[in-house]
Amino acid sequence: MSKFTELYGACGKAAGCLCFSAQTVPQSQPVVEMRDLTMQWGPRPVLDRVNLTLHAGERLAVVGPSGAGKSTVLRLLAGLQLPTGGELRLFNQPQTYLRLDQTDPPDVRLVFQNPALLASLTVEENVGFLLRERTQLSRQEIRGRVHACLEAVGLYDVAHLYAGELSGGMQKRVSFARALIDDPQRGDQSMPLLLYDEPTAGLDPVACTRIEDLIVKTTTVAQGCSVVVSHVRSTIERSAERVLMLYDGRFQWEGSVDAFRSTDNPYVVQFRTGSLRGPMQPAEH
Repeated sequence: MSKFTELYGACGKAAGCLCFSAQTVPQSQPVVEMRDLTMQWGPRPVLDRVNLTLHAGERLAVVGPSGAGKSTVLRLLAGLQLPTGGELRLFNQPQTYLRLDQTDPPDVRLVFQNPALLASLTVEENVGFLLRERTQLSRQEIRGRVHACLEAVGLYDVAHLYAGELSGGMQKRVSFARALIDDPQRGDQSMPLLLYDEPTAGLDPVACTRIEDLIVKTTTVAQGCSVVVSHVRSTIERSAERVLMLYDGRFQWEGSVDAFRSTDNPYVVQFRTGSLRGPMQPAEH
């Protein structure tokens, strides 16, 4: 049974759509390690000597007010930026080059807050872009994989449409399907690092639930790990097991989702309630 069939059942008409290809890492070895990691912009650090360890199968939510540096965490993990201090290791490899400069980059998938679809391409062409550019698969094989991934995120009969013909919620799901596509030539043993920047922003409650469930299922079956940045409480509580509260350059609190619901930590309480009173103040511009 392929991972795709195991994850999505009979709807996976093109077996192997989710051929995650990341490095095989022992369960005990961290996928992500931050050691005294610092990211400095101007006089104050966005991240100030933070430490984090994330293992295979874990699902982490990074939360905090706007401007706290949550997206910076994702950009560092995605290899779009390098830390100005400390060390970042992915799959036990130190990250000293930007992702585009690496000859054998780790399998890190980023779902942007905005869908970032190519307007001149159809949905099918957007989702299958990686396979067309980097594999020798036939057009029919690519189409089958694309349609299976679209069905996995609840989209049917849209492959021929252009991005501008879709609602915002549908565009979001197309971008999610695009993140599921991988090069099958790289093998079926996988441990991807999946990054989600506000994956349910702007979606209705039903669409939110679909995406939240998809985050959990994909991470579990792929034996990878995920990092979600979100302000949506249902997304935090449904798609994550651990929560990090980021403010003033530091991880001010860390704990399980159950602890997140009940802790009296002042940062978490203020975030949960949306109160203007508390240690977190609006970012200065």
